[in-house]
Amino acid sequence: MHLSSGDRVLQFCIYIVLVILAFVTLYPFWNSLIISLNSGTDTSLGGVTFWPRDFTMINYKIVFRDERLLHAFLVSVLRTVIGTFLAIFCTSIFAYAMSRRGVAGKKFYMIFCIITMYFSGGLIPFFLVCRALGMMDSFWVMIIPGLISVWNMIIFRTFFMELPEGLEESAKIDGANHFSIYFRIFLPLSGPVVATLSLFTAVGHWNDWFTATIFINNPDLIPIQTLLNQILNSNIVSEQLAQASGGNASALDALDRLKSVTTKSLSSATMMVATLPIILVYPFVQKYFVKGVLVGSLKG
Repeated sequence: MHLSSGDRVLQFCIYIVLVILAFVTLYPFWNSLIISLNSGTDTSLGGVTFWPRDFTMINYKIVFRDERLLHAFLVSVLRTVIGTFLAIFCTSIFAYAMSRRGVAGKKFYMIFCIITMYFSGGLIPFFLVCRALGMMDSFWVMIIPGLISVWNMIIFRTFFMELPEGLEESAKIDGANHFSIYFRIFLPLSGPVVATLSLFTAVGHWNDWFTATIFINNPDLIPIQTLLNQILNSNIVSEQLAQASGGNASALDALDRLKSVTTKSLSSATMMVATLPIILVYPFVQKYFVKGVLVGSLKG
Protein backbone atom coordinates (compact mmCIF):
# COMPACT_ATOMS: atom_id res chain seq x y z
CA MET A 1 0.00 0.00 0.00
CA HIS A 2 1.35 3.39 -0.99
CA LEU A 3 1.75 5.81 1.90
CA SER A 4 1.86 9.57 1.51
CA SER A 5 4.60 11.66 3.14
CA GLY A 6 2.22 12.70 5.90
CA ASP A 7 1.28 9.06 6.61
CA ARG A 8 4.93 8.05 6.82
CA VAL A 9 5.70 10.86 9.26
CA LEU A 10 2.70 9.86 11.38
CA GLN A 11 3.72 6.21 11.27
CA PHE A 12 7.28 7.11 12.31
CA CYS A 13 5.97 9.18 15.24
CA ILE A 14 3.73 6.29 16.35
CA TYR A 15 6.69 3.89 16.28
CA ILE A 16 8.80 6.33 18.30
CA VAL A 17 6.08 6.70 20.94
CA LEU A 18 5.60 2.92 21.12
CA VAL A 19 9.35 2.35 21.52
CA ILE A 20 9.51 4.92 24.33
CA LEU A 21 6.52 3.36 26.08
CA ALA A 22 8.03 -0.13 25.73
CA PHE A 23 11.34 1.09 27.16
CA VAL A 24 9.69 2.85 30.11
CA THR A 25 7.65 -0.30 30.81
CA LEU A 26 10.41 -2.88 30.46
CA TYR A 27 13.47 -1.07 31.81
CA PRO A 28 12.60 -1.30 35.56
CA PHE A 29 12.13 -5.05 35.20
CA TRP A 30 15.36 -5.42 33.21
CA ASN A 31 17.29 -3.29 35.70
CA SER A 32 16.04 -5.44 38.60
CA LEU A 33 17.23 -8.54 36.73
CA ILE A 34 20.67 -6.98 36.20
CA ILE A 35 20.95 -5.95 39.85
CA SER A 36 20.05 -9.50 40.93
CA LEU A 37 22.90 -10.82 38.76
CA ASN A 38 25.44 -8.25 39.94
CA SER A 39 27.50 -8.12 43.10
CA GLY A 40 25.65 -6.15 45.77
CA THR A 41 28.69 -4.16 46.85
CA ASP A 42 29.42 -3.25 43.23
CA THR A 43 25.79 -2.23 42.68
CA SER A 44 25.98 0.10 45.68
CA LEU A 45 28.69 2.07 43.84
CA GLY A 46 26.12 3.03 41.21
CA GLY A 47 26.23 2.95 37.43
CA VAL A 48 24.74 -0.55 36.96
CA THR A 49 22.11 0.03 34.29
CA PHE A 50 21.90 -2.35 31.34
CA TRP A 51 24.49 -5.08 31.99
CA PRO A 52 25.97 -6.71 35.13
CA ARG A 53 29.40 -5.23 35.92
CA ASP A 54 30.41 -7.88 38.46
CA PHE A 55 28.44 -10.98 37.53
CA THR A 56 27.48 -13.36 40.35
CA MET A 57 24.79 -15.94 41.12
CA ILE A 58 25.24 -15.76 44.90
CA ASN A 59 21.96 -13.82 45.31
CA TYR A 60 19.94 -16.62 43.70
CA LYS A 61 21.84 -19.30 45.63
CA ILE A 62 20.84 -17.63 48.91
CA VAL A 63 17.23 -17.23 47.76
CA PHE A 64 16.86 -20.88 46.75
CA ARG A 65 18.38 -22.06 50.03
CA ASP A 66 15.57 -20.34 51.92
CA GLU A 67 12.93 -23.01 52.60
CA ARG A 68 10.34 -20.36 53.43
CA LEU A 69 10.51 -18.96 49.93
CA LEU A 70 10.22 -22.38 48.27
CA HIS A 71 7.23 -23.24 50.46
CA ALA A 72 5.62 -19.86 49.71
CA PHE A 73 6.22 -20.49 46.01
CA LEU A 74 4.34 -23.82 46.27
CA VAL A 75 1.45 -22.11 48.10
CA SER A 76 1.24 -19.49 45.33
CA VAL A 77 1.22 -22.17 42.62
CA LEU A 78 -1.56 -24.13 44.36
CA ARG A 79 -3.55 -20.97 44.99
CA THR A 80 -3.20 -19.84 41.37
CA VAL A 81 -4.12 -23.21 39.83
CA ILE A 82 -7.04 -24.04 42.16
CA GLY A 83 -8.30 -20.46 42.37
CA THR A 84 -8.23 -19.93 38.62
CA PHE A 85 -9.97 -23.22 37.83
CA LEU A 86 -12.75 -22.69 40.38
CA ALA A 87 -13.21 -19.01 39.51
CA ILE A 88 -13.54 -19.67 35.77
CA PHE A 89 -15.91 -22.57 36.37
CA CYS A 90 -18.19 -20.71 38.81
CA THR A 91 -18.16 -17.48 36.80
CA SER A 92 -18.85 -19.17 33.46
CA ILE A 93 -21.67 -21.38 34.73
CA PHE A 94 -23.26 -18.35 36.42
CA ALA A 95 -22.92 -16.43 33.15
CA TYR A 96 -24.55 -19.30 31.28
CA ALA A 97 -27.57 -19.09 33.59
CA MET A 98 -27.73 -15.31 33.11
CA SER A 99 -27.60 -15.70 29.34
CA ARG A 100 -30.58 -18.04 29.06
CA ARG A 101 -34.12 -16.89 28.50
CA GLY A 102 -36.83 -17.57 31.03
CA VAL A 103 -34.59 -17.58 34.13
CA ALA A 104 -36.68 -16.32 37.06
CA GLY A 105 -35.30 -13.10 38.58
CA LYS A 106 -32.54 -12.74 35.98
CA LYS A 107 -32.94 -8.97 35.74
CA PHE A 108 -32.81 -8.61 39.54
CA TYR A 109 -29.65 -10.72 39.78
CA MET A 110 -27.95 -8.71 37.04
CA ILE A 111 -28.77 -5.38 38.72
CA PHE A 112 -27.62 -6.81 42.06
CA CYS A 113 -24.32 -7.95 40.52
CA ILE A 114 -23.68 -4.68 38.70
CA ILE A 115 -24.24 -2.68 41.92
CA THR A 116 -21.40 -4.63 43.53
CA MET A 117 -19.10 -3.46 40.71
CA TYR A 118 -19.56 0.18 41.71
CA PHE A 119 -20.09 -0.01 45.47
CA SER A 120 -17.92 -2.01 47.85
CA GLY A 121 -18.73 -2.79 51.46
CA GLY A 122 -15.18 -1.97 52.46
CA LEU A 123 -12.42 -3.89 54.17
CA ILE A 124 -13.93 -4.06 57.67
CA PRO A 125 -17.27 -5.68 56.63
CA PHE A 126 -15.33 -8.02 54.35
CA PHE A 127 -13.04 -8.97 57.21
CA LEU A 128 -15.99 -9.55 59.58
CA VAL A 129 -17.80 -11.74 57.03
CA CYS A 130 -14.73 -13.88 56.40
CA ARG A 131 -14.11 -14.25 60.13
CA ALA A 132 -17.77 -15.19 60.74
CA LEU A 133 -17.49 -17.86 58.05
CA GLY A 134 -14.45 -19.34 59.79
CA MET A 135 -12.02 -18.59 56.98
CA MET A 136 -9.37 -16.88 59.11
CA ASP A 137 -5.96 -18.52 58.70
CA SER A 138 -7.39 -20.75 55.99
CA PHE A 139 -6.13 -21.43 52.49
CA TRP A 140 -9.68 -20.99 51.18
CA VAL A 141 -9.88 -17.35 52.24
CA MET A 142 -7.67 -16.70 49.20
CA ILE A 143 -9.99 -18.70 46.91
CA ILE A 144 -13.67 -18.43 47.88
CA PRO A 145 -14.14 -14.60 47.93
CA GLY A 146 -12.90 -14.45 44.33
CA LEU A 147 -15.01 -17.26 42.88
CA ILE A 148 -17.36 -14.90 41.03
CA SER A 149 -16.08 -11.91 39.07
CA VAL A 150 -18.94 -9.76 37.80
CA TRP A 151 -16.78 -8.23 35.07
CA ASN A 152 -15.75 -11.65 33.76
CA MET A 153 -19.32 -12.90 34.12
CA ILE A 154 -20.55 -10.11 31.83
CA ILE A 155 -17.92 -11.02 29.22
CA PHE A 156 -18.89 -14.71 29.42
CA ARG A 157 -22.60 -13.82 29.27
CA THR A 158 -22.16 -11.62 26.23
CA PHE A 159 -20.19 -14.35 24.46
CA PHE A 160 -22.81 -17.01 25.26
CA MET A 161 -25.65 -14.77 24.03
CA GLU A 162 -23.91 -14.34 20.68
CA LEU A 163 -23.77 -18.09 20.04
CA PRO A 164 -26.46 -19.29 17.58
CA GLU A 165 -29.70 -20.28 19.29
CA GLY A 166 -29.92 -23.24 16.94
CA LEU A 167 -27.13 -24.96 18.84
CA GLU A 168 -29.13 -25.01 22.04
CA GLU A 169 -32.40 -25.91 20.32
CA SER A 170 -30.80 -28.81 18.43
CA ALA A 171 -29.24 -30.12 21.63
CA LYS A 172 -32.59 -29.94 23.44
CA ILE A 173 -34.29 -31.85 20.62
CA ASP A 174 -31.66 -34.57 21.11
CA GLY A 175 -32.53 -34.71 24.80
CA ALA A 176 -29.71 -32.66 26.27
CA ASN A 177 -30.29 -30.73 29.48
CA HIS A 178 -28.64 -27.46 30.48
CA PHE A 179 -25.60 -29.15 32.04
CA SER A 180 -24.96 -31.11 28.85
CA ILE A 181 -25.40 -27.99 26.73
CA TYR A 182 -23.00 -26.03 28.95
CA PHE A 183 -20.27 -28.68 29.20
CA ARG A 184 -20.49 -30.22 25.71
CA ILE A 185 -21.38 -27.21 23.51
CA PHE A 186 -20.94 -23.80 25.09
CA LEU A 187 -17.74 -24.41 27.07
CA PRO A 188 -15.79 -26.02 24.17
CA LEU A 189 -16.76 -23.10 21.92
CA SER A 190 -15.55 -20.59 24.51
CA GLY A 191 -11.87 -21.55 24.34
CA PRO A 192 -10.45 -18.05 23.58
CA VAL A 193 -12.60 -16.41 26.28
CA VAL A 194 -11.74 -19.09 28.83
CA ALA A 195 -8.01 -18.85 28.03
CA THR A 196 -7.91 -15.05 28.22
CA LEU A 197 -9.97 -14.70 31.39
CA SER A 198 -8.04 -17.58 32.96
CA LEU A 199 -4.82 -15.64 32.40
CA PHE A 200 -6.28 -12.48 33.94
CA THR A 201 -7.57 -14.46 36.92
CA ALA A 202 -4.29 -16.34 37.35
CA VAL A 203 -2.29 -13.10 37.29
CA GLY A 204 -4.66 -11.64 39.90
CA HIS A 205 -4.16 -14.64 42.20
CA TRP A 206 -0.40 -14.72 41.67
CA ASN A 207 0.12 -11.01 42.34
CA ASP A 208 -2.26 -10.72 45.30
CA TRP A 209 -0.26 -10.17 48.50
CA PHE A 210 -2.85 -8.16 50.43
CA THR A 211 -5.36 -10.94 51.22
CA ALA A 212 -2.79 -13.08 53.00
CA THR A 213 -1.49 -10.02 54.85
CA ILE A 214 -4.92 -9.43 56.37
CA PHE A 215 -6.25 -12.96 56.90
CA ILE A 216 -3.23 -15.28 57.20
CA ASN A 217 -1.03 -15.61 60.27
CA ASN A 218 0.11 -19.19 59.67
CA PRO A 219 3.58 -18.99 58.03
CA ASP A 220 2.85 -22.26 56.18
CA LEU A 221 0.05 -20.52 54.21
CA ILE A 222 1.92 -17.37 53.22
CA PRO A 223 2.12 -17.01 49.39
CA ILE A 224 5.31 -15.83 47.77
CA GLN A 225 4.10 -12.30 47.00
CA THR A 226 3.22 -11.70 50.64
CA LEU A 227 6.60 -13.10 51.67
CA LEU A 228 8.26 -10.81 49.15
CA ASN A 229 6.44 -7.86 50.66
CA GLN A 230 7.66 -8.92 54.10
CA ILE A 231 11.20 -9.24 52.79
CA LEU A 232 11.12 -5.75 51.34
CA ASN A 233 9.74 -4.29 54.57
CA SER A 234 11.54 -6.21 57.29
CA ASN A 235 14.81 -7.78 58.25
CA ILE A 236 14.12 -11.17 56.63
CA VAL A 237 17.00 -10.45 54.26
CA SER A 238 19.35 -10.38 57.26
CA GLU A 239 17.91 -13.72 58.38
CA GLN A 240 18.53 -15.17 54.92
CA LEU A 241 22.15 -14.03 55.06
CA ALA A 242 22.57 -15.49 58.54
CA GLN A 243 21.10 -18.82 57.43
CA ALA A 244 23.29 -18.91 54.32
CA SER A 245 26.47 -18.34 56.31
CA GLY A 246 25.58 -20.24 59.48
CA GLY A 247 25.19 -23.60 57.75
CA ASN A 248 28.73 -23.50 56.37
CA ALA A 249 30.74 -21.36 58.75
CA SER A 250 34.02 -23.11 57.94
CA ALA A 251 33.88 -22.20 54.30
CA LEU A 252 35.75 -18.92 54.22
CA ASP A 253 35.25 -18.58 50.50
CA ALA A 254 31.50 -18.72 50.95
CA LEU A 255 31.67 -16.05 53.63
CA ASP A 256 33.73 -13.85 51.36
CA ARG A 257 31.14 -14.21 48.66
CA LEU A 258 28.35 -13.35 51.11
CA LYS A 259 30.09 -10.04 51.78
CA SER A 260 29.18 -9.03 48.24
CA VAL A 261 25.45 -9.50 48.96
CA THR A 262 23.32 -6.52 49.94
CA THR A 263 19.68 -6.10 50.82
CA LYS A 264 18.97 -4.56 47.43
CA SER A 265 20.62 -7.34 45.42
CA LEU A 266 18.91 -10.07 47.45
CA SER A 267 15.52 -8.34 47.24
CA SER A 268 15.91 -8.05 43.46
CA ALA A 269 16.70 -11.77 43.17
CA THR A 270 13.66 -12.66 45.29
CA MET A 271 11.47 -10.38 43.18
CA MET A 272 12.65 -12.04 39.96
CA VAL A 273 11.93 -15.51 41.36
CA ALA A 274 8.43 -14.35 42.28
CA THR A 275 7.72 -12.67 38.96
CA LEU A 276 9.18 -14.86 36.23
CA PRO A 277 6.77 -17.86 36.45
CA ILE A 278 3.65 -15.83 35.66
CA ILE A 279 5.46 -13.91 32.88
CA LEU A 280 6.35 -17.20 31.18
CA VAL A 281 2.63 -18.02 30.88
CA TYR A 282 1.87 -15.02 28.65
CA PRO A 283 3.38 -16.30 25.36
CA PHE A 284 1.15 -19.40 25.48
CA VAL A 285 -2.09 -17.41 25.91
CA GLN A 286 -1.32 -14.27 23.92
CA LYS A 287 -2.84 -15.63 20.69
CA TYR A 288 -6.26 -15.82 22.38
CA PHE A 289 -6.33 -12.18 23.53
CA VAL A 290 -8.08 -10.67 20.49
CA LYS A 291 -10.56 -13.52 20.03
CA GLY A 292 -11.21 -13.75 23.75
CA VAL A 293 -11.78 -10.34 25.24
CA LEU A 294 -12.70 -8.34 22.13
CA VAL A 295 -15.13 -10.91 20.70
CA GLY A 296 -16.74 -11.35 24.09
CA SER A 297 -17.16 -7.64 24.73
CA LEU A 298 -17.60 -5.72 21.47
CA LYS A 299 -20.39 -7.92 20.15
CA GLY A 300 -22.40 -7.01 23.24
